[in-house]
Amino acid sequence: MTMTSLSAPQAGSEPTLRTLTRHDWQQNEILALFDLPLMDLLFQAQQVHRAHHDPNKVQLSQLISIKTGGCAEDCAYCSQAASHKKGTGLTATKLMEVGRVIAAAKRAKAGGASRYCMGAAWTSPKDRDMDTLVAMVEGVKELGMETCMTLGMLSEQQTAQLKDAGLDYYNHNVDTSEEFYGQVITTRTYQERLDTLARVRGAGINVCSGGIVGMGEERADRAGMLRTLANLPHHPESVPINMLVAVPGTPLENVEKLDPFEFVRTIAVARIMMPGSEVRLSAGRQGMSEELQAMCFFAGASSIFYGEQLLTTPNPENNKDLALFKKLGLTAA
Repeated sequence: MTMTSLSAPQAGSEPTLRTLTRHDWQQNEILALFDLPLMDLLFQAQQVHRAHHDPNKVQLSQLISIKTGGCAEDCAYCSQAASHKKGTGLTATKLMEVGRVIAAAKRAKAGGASRYCMGAAWTSPKDRDMDTLVAMVEGVKELGMETCMTLGMLSEQQTAQLKDAGLDYYNHNVDTSEEFYGQVITTRTYQERLDTLARVRGAGINVCSGGIVGMGEERADRAGMLRTLANLPHHPESVPINMLVAVPGTPLENVEKLDPFEFVRTIAVARIMMPGSEVRLSAGRQGMSEELQAMCFFAGASSIFYGEQLLTTPNPENNKDLALFKKLGLTAA
Protein backbone atom coordinates (compact mmCIF):
# COMPACT_ATOMS: atom_id res chain seq x y z
CA MET A 1 0.00 0.00 0.00
CA THR A 2 1.35 3.44 -0.90
CA MET A 3 0.33 7.03 -0.42
CA THR A 4 -2.00 8.26 -3.15
CA SER A 5 0.07 11.40 -3.62
CA LEU A 6 3.19 12.96 -2.17
CA SER A 7 2.95 15.95 -4.48
CA ALA A 8 1.33 19.33 -4.00
CA PRO A 9 -2.49 19.18 -4.42
CA GLN A 10 -4.04 21.31 -7.15
CA ALA A 11 -6.00 24.36 -6.07
CA GLY A 12 -9.71 23.58 -5.77
CA SER A 13 -9.21 19.81 -6.05
CA GLU A 14 -10.75 17.33 -3.68
CA PRO A 15 -8.43 15.84 -1.05
CA THR A 16 -6.92 12.62 -2.37
CA LEU A 17 -4.65 11.66 0.49
CA ARG A 18 -5.50 8.15 1.69
CA THR A 19 -6.04 7.97 5.40
CA LEU A 20 -6.07 4.21 5.77
CA THR A 21 -4.13 2.95 8.77
CA ARG A 22 -0.84 1.43 7.69
CA HIS A 23 1.82 -0.67 9.38
CA ASP A 24 4.18 -1.13 6.43
CA TRP A 25 5.93 2.22 6.12
CA GLN A 26 9.27 2.28 4.35
CA GLN A 27 12.05 4.72 5.25
CA ASN A 28 12.12 6.30 1.79
CA GLU A 29 8.38 7.06 1.96
CA ILE A 30 8.76 8.77 5.32
CA LEU A 31 11.71 10.84 4.17
CA ALA A 32 9.69 11.84 1.10
CA LEU A 33 7.07 13.27 3.43
CA PHE A 34 9.71 15.16 5.42
CA ASP A 35 11.10 16.55 2.15
CA LEU A 36 7.80 18.02 0.93
CA PRO A 37 7.44 21.80 0.75
CA LEU A 38 6.21 22.74 4.21
CA MET A 39 2.86 24.10 3.03
CA ASP A 40 2.12 20.89 1.10
CA LEU A 41 3.07 18.77 4.10
CA LEU A 42 0.85 20.81 6.42
CA PHE A 43 -2.04 20.63 3.94
CA GLN A 44 -1.83 16.85 3.82
CA ALA A 45 -1.43 16.53 7.59
CA GLN A 46 -4.46 18.76 8.18
CA GLN A 47 -6.56 16.63 5.83
CA VAL A 48 -5.68 13.51 7.80
CA HIS A 49 -6.21 15.33 11.09
CA ARG A 50 -9.72 16.46 10.14
CA ALA A 51 -10.63 12.98 8.93
CA HIS A 52 -9.91 11.50 12.36
CA HIS A 53 -10.11 14.28 14.95
CA ASP A 54 -11.97 17.45 15.81
CA PRO A 55 -9.42 20.07 14.65
CA ASN A 56 -10.56 22.57 17.28
CA LYS A 57 -10.27 20.34 20.34
CA VAL A 58 -7.10 19.49 22.26
CA GLN A 59 -6.90 16.77 24.92
CA LEU A 60 -5.27 17.90 28.19
CA SER A 61 -3.04 15.59 30.21
CA GLN A 62 -1.25 16.49 33.43
CA LEU A 63 1.95 14.84 34.59
CA ILE A 64 3.34 14.31 38.09
CA SER A 65 6.62 12.79 39.24
CA ILE A 66 5.71 10.26 41.93
CA LYS A 67 9.35 9.28 42.43
CA THR A 68 12.12 11.63 41.30
CA GLY A 69 15.82 11.06 40.64
CA GLY A 70 18.26 8.29 41.50
CA CYS A 71 17.52 6.37 38.31
CA ALA A 72 20.02 3.69 37.30
CA GLU A 73 19.52 4.40 33.58
CA ASP A 74 22.02 6.68 31.83
CA CYS A 75 19.71 8.48 29.39
CA ALA A 76 21.81 11.40 28.15
CA TYR A 77 18.87 13.83 28.12
CA CYS A 78 17.58 13.12 31.62
CA SER A 79 18.32 15.01 34.83
CA GLN A 80 17.05 12.05 36.88
CA ALA A 81 19.90 9.69 36.01
CA ALA A 82 21.99 8.96 39.11
CA SER A 83 25.12 9.24 36.98
CA HIS A 84 24.26 12.90 36.23
CA LYS A 85 23.50 13.88 39.83
CA LYS A 86 26.66 15.91 40.40
CA GLY A 87 25.99 18.04 37.35
CA THR A 88 22.25 18.61 37.66
CA GLY A 89 21.99 18.90 41.44
CA LEU A 90 18.67 17.05 41.41
CA THR A 91 17.76 15.51 44.76
CA ALA A 92 16.33 12.00 44.66
CA THR A 93 13.03 11.40 46.44
CA LYS A 94 11.13 8.40 47.72
CA LEU A 95 7.88 7.17 46.23
CA MET A 96 5.14 9.71 46.95
CA GLU A 97 2.30 8.91 49.34
CA VAL A 98 -0.99 7.92 47.73
CA GLY A 99 -2.91 10.75 49.42
CA ARG A 100 -0.63 13.41 47.95
CA VAL A 101 -1.01 11.97 44.47
CA ILE A 102 -4.81 11.90 44.71
CA ALA A 103 -4.92 15.46 46.05
CA ALA A 104 -2.76 16.65 43.14
CA ALA A 105 -5.00 14.76 40.70
CA LYS A 106 -8.04 16.56 42.09
CA ARG A 107 -6.34 19.90 41.43
CA ALA A 108 -5.45 18.77 37.91
CA LYS A 109 -9.05 17.81 37.20
CA ALA A 110 -10.31 21.11 38.56
CA GLY A 111 -7.87 22.84 36.19
CA GLY A 112 -9.29 21.05 33.16
CA ALA A 113 -7.08 17.98 32.75
CA SER A 114 -8.85 14.79 31.69
CA ARG A 115 -5.90 12.41 31.97
CA TYR A 116 -3.47 12.10 34.87
CA CYS A 117 -0.01 10.69 34.18
CA MET A 118 2.18 9.40 37.01
CA GLY A 119 5.89 8.89 36.37
CA ALA A 120 8.62 7.26 38.46
CA ALA A 121 12.37 7.36 37.78
CA TRP A 122 13.02 3.64 37.76
CA THR A 123 14.51 0.98 35.54
CA SER A 124 11.44 -0.97 36.64
CA PRO A 125 9.21 -0.92 39.73
CA LYS A 126 9.96 -3.21 42.64
CA ASP A 127 7.27 -5.68 43.63
CA ARG A 128 7.08 -4.08 47.08
CA ASP A 129 5.88 -0.85 45.48
CA MET A 130 3.07 -2.38 43.46
CA ASP A 131 0.36 -2.08 46.14
CA THR A 132 1.04 1.66 46.38
CA LEU A 133 1.00 2.07 42.60
CA VAL A 134 -2.25 0.13 42.34
CA ALA A 135 -3.81 2.37 45.00
CA MET A 136 -2.76 5.45 43.02
CA VAL A 137 -4.41 4.15 39.86
CA GLU A 138 -7.59 3.21 41.69
CA GLY A 139 -7.75 6.57 43.47
CA VAL A 140 -7.34 8.62 40.29
CA LYS A 141 -9.87 6.44 38.47
CA GLU A 142 -12.40 7.17 41.22
CA LEU A 143 -12.08 10.86 40.33
CA GLY A 144 -13.35 10.09 36.83
CA MET A 145 -10.00 10.77 35.16
CA GLU A 146 -8.09 8.63 32.69
CA THR A 147 -4.94 7.16 34.22
CA CYS A 148 -1.47 6.80 32.78
CA MET A 149 1.80 5.61 34.31
CA THR A 150 5.42 5.50 33.21
CA LEU A 151 7.52 3.28 35.47
CA GLY A 152 10.16 1.78 33.20
CA MET A 153 10.11 -1.87 32.23
CA LEU A 154 7.35 -4.12 33.57
CA SER A 155 7.14 -7.83 34.28
CA GLU A 156 4.11 -9.84 33.16
CA GLN A 157 2.79 -9.90 36.73
CA GLN A 158 3.23 -6.16 37.25
CA THR A 159 1.50 -5.43 33.96
CA ALA A 160 -1.44 -7.62 34.99
CA GLN A 161 -1.68 -5.87 38.37
CA LEU A 162 -1.86 -2.45 36.73
CA LYS A 163 -4.45 -3.68 34.24
CA ASP A 164 -6.59 -5.09 37.05
CA ALA A 165 -6.34 -1.75 38.88
CA GLY A 166 -7.87 -0.06 35.85
CA LEU A 167 -4.80 1.61 34.31
CA ASP A 168 -5.85 3.16 31.01
CA TYR A 169 -2.49 4.05 29.45
CA TYR A 170 1.13 3.06 29.91
CA ASN A 171 3.87 5.35 28.63
CA HIS A 172 7.14 3.89 27.43
CA ASN A 173 8.91 5.98 24.79
CA VAL A 174 11.24 4.52 22.18
CA ASP A 175 13.02 7.92 22.31
CA THR A 176 14.66 7.86 18.86
CA SER A 177 15.60 5.56 16.01
CA GLU A 178 17.16 2.19 16.74
CA GLU A 179 20.31 3.36 14.91
CA PHE A 180 20.81 6.48 17.05
CA TYR A 181 19.58 4.97 20.31
CA GLY A 182 22.98 3.72 21.48
CA GLN A 183 24.37 7.26 21.41
CA VAL A 184 21.78 8.33 23.97
CA ILE A 185 21.23 5.29 26.21
CA THR A 186 23.46 2.30 27.01
CA THR A 187 21.78 0.77 30.06
CA ARG A 188 18.62 -0.48 28.33
CA THR A 189 18.33 -1.89 24.83
CA TYR A 190 15.92 -0.78 22.14
CA GLN A 191 14.46 -4.27 22.03
CA GLU A 192 13.73 -4.15 25.75
CA ARG A 193 11.63 -1.06 25.12
CA LEU A 194 9.72 -2.82 22.35
CA ASP A 195 9.23 -5.88 24.56
CA THR A 196 7.67 -3.70 27.27
CA LEU A 197 5.32 -2.12 24.72
CA ALA A 198 4.27 -5.59 23.52
CA ARG A 199 3.67 -6.72 27.09
CA VAL A 200 1.49 -3.68 27.82
CA ARG A 201 -0.47 -4.12 24.58
CA GLY A 202 -0.94 -7.82 25.26
CA ALA A 203 -2.47 -7.02 28.66
CA GLY A 204 -5.07 -4.75 27.04
CA ILE A 205 -3.63 -1.45 28.29
CA ASN A 206 -3.51 1.46 25.85
CA VAL A 207 -0.01 2.34 24.68
CA CYS A 208 1.55 5.80 24.94
CA SER A 209 4.88 5.89 23.13
CA GLY A 210 6.80 8.57 21.30
CA GLY A 211 10.21 10.15 21.42
CA ILE A 212 12.47 13.15 21.76
CA VAL A 213 13.81 15.24 18.91
CA GLY A 214 16.66 17.71 19.00
CA MET A 215 19.19 15.35 20.62
CA GLY A 216 21.68 15.75 17.79
CA GLU A 217 20.05 13.10 15.63
CA GLU A 218 19.60 13.33 11.86
CA ARG A 219 16.31 13.64 10.00
CA ALA A 220 16.67 9.95 9.10
CA ASP A 221 16.58 9.16 12.82
CA ARG A 222 13.37 11.13 13.29
CA ALA A 223 11.91 9.20 10.37
CA GLY A 224 13.17 5.93 11.87
CA MET A 225 11.57 6.65 15.23
CA LEU A 226 8.19 7.29 13.58
CA ARG A 227 8.61 4.18 11.43
CA THR A 228 9.14 2.06 14.56
CA LEU A 229 5.95 3.40 16.12
CA ALA A 230 3.77 3.33 13.00
CA ASN A 231 4.83 -0.20 12.07
CA LEU A 232 3.87 -1.69 15.43
CA PRO A 233 0.96 -4.17 15.10
CA HIS A 234 -1.26 -1.46 16.62
CA HIS A 235 -0.45 2.24 16.55
CA PRO A 236 0.08 3.76 20.00
CA GLU A 237 -3.08 5.48 21.17
CA SER A 238 -0.90 8.42 22.26
CA VAL A 239 2.31 9.58 20.58
CA PRO A 240 4.15 12.24 22.62
CA ILE A 241 6.65 14.24 20.57
CA ASN A 242 9.11 15.99 22.87
CA MET A 243 11.51 18.80 21.99
CA LEU A 244 14.69 18.27 23.97
CA VAL A 245 14.98 20.45 27.04
CA ALA A 246 18.77 20.70 27.35
CA VAL A 247 19.23 20.37 31.12
CA PRO A 248 22.54 21.73 32.50
CA GLY A 249 24.67 18.91 33.84
CA THR A 250 23.43 16.30 31.36
CA PRO A 251 25.54 15.08 28.44
CA LEU A 252 23.22 16.87 25.99
CA GLU A 253 23.30 20.26 27.70
CA ASN A 254 25.17 21.91 24.81
CA VAL A 255 23.54 20.14 21.86
CA GLU A 256 22.60 22.40 18.95
CA LYS A 257 18.94 23.38 19.02
CA LEU A 258 16.64 21.85 16.45
CA ASP A 259 15.16 24.17 13.84
CA PRO A 260 11.53 24.85 14.88
CA PHE A 261 10.22 24.08 11.38
CA GLU A 262 11.81 20.63 11.58
CA PHE A 263 9.85 20.06 14.77
CA VAL A 264 6.64 21.06 12.97
CA ARG A 265 7.52 18.67 10.15
CA THR A 266 7.94 15.85 12.68
CA ILE A 267 4.49 16.53 14.13
CA ALA A 268 2.95 16.58 10.64
CA VAL A 269 4.60 13.35 9.53
CA ALA A 270 3.55 11.64 12.76
CA ARG A 271 -0.03 12.72 12.11
CA ILE A 272 -0.03 11.36 8.55
CA MET A 273 1.54 8.05 9.56
CA MET A 274 -0.63 7.44 12.64
CA PRO A 275 -4.00 9.01 11.75
CA GLY A 276 -6.02 7.89 14.76
CA SER A 277 -3.40 8.47 17.44
CA GLU A 278 -3.35 11.44 19.79
CA VAL A 279 -0.15 13.22 18.78
CA ARG A 280 0.89 15.02 21.94
CA LEU A 281 2.86 18.24 22.00
CA SER A 282 4.97 17.42 25.03
CA ALA A 283 8.22 18.60 26.62
CA GLY A 284 9.82 21.79 25.34
CA ARG A 285 6.70 23.95 25.05
CA GLN A 286 8.11 26.38 27.60
CA GLY A 287 10.59 27.51 24.95
CA MET A 288 8.08 27.61 22.08
CA SER A 289 6.35 30.73 20.86
CA GLU A 290 2.57 30.84 20.55
CA GLU A 291 3.01 30.91 16.79
CA LEU A 292 5.08 27.72 16.80
CA GLN A 293 2.56 25.93 18.99
CA ALA A 294 -0.26 27.06 16.69
CA MET A 295 1.61 25.57 13.72
CA CYS A 296 1.96 22.30 15.64
CA PHE A 297 -1.79 22.19 16.25
CA PHE A 298 -2.40 22.81 12.55
CA ALA A 299 0.12 20.06 11.74
CA GLY A 300 -1.93 17.58 13.74
CA ALA A 301 -1.03 17.85 17.42
CA SER A 302 -4.22 16.93 19.26
CA SER A 303 -3.02 16.78 22.86
CA ILE A 304 -0.70 18.62 25.24
CA PHE A 305 0.81 18.16 28.65
CA TYR A 306 -0.89 20.78 30.79
CA GLY A 307 0.32 22.28 34.05
CA GLU A 308 3.36 24.21 35.24
CA GLN A 309 5.66 21.23 35.74
CA LEU A 310 6.45 18.03 33.86
CA LEU A 311 8.59 15.42 35.59
CA THR A 312 11.52 17.75 36.28
CA THR A 313 11.28 20.44 33.61
CA PRO A 314 9.04 23.53 33.45
CA ASN A 315 5.90 23.81 31.35
CA PRO A 316 3.74 26.82 30.43
CA GLU A 317 1.38 27.96 33.17
CA ASN A 318 -2.24 26.83 32.85
CA ASN A 319 -3.56 30.35 32.29
CA LYS A 320 -1.12 30.87 29.38
CA ASP A 321 -2.37 27.70 27.69
CA LEU A 322 -6.00 28.70 28.17
CA ALA A 323 -5.28 32.18 26.81
CA LEU A 324 -3.64 30.64 23.74
CA PHE A 325 -6.59 28.30 23.27
CA LYS A 326 -8.92 31.30 23.34
CA LYS A 327 -6.87 33.09 20.68
CA LEU A 328 -6.93 30.02 18.45
CA GLY A 329 -10.55 29.06 19.09
CA LEU A 330 -9.53 25.75 20.64
CA THR A 331 -11.35 23.95 23.42
CA ALA A 332 -10.20 21.26 25.84
CA ALA A 333 -11.35 17.75 24.98
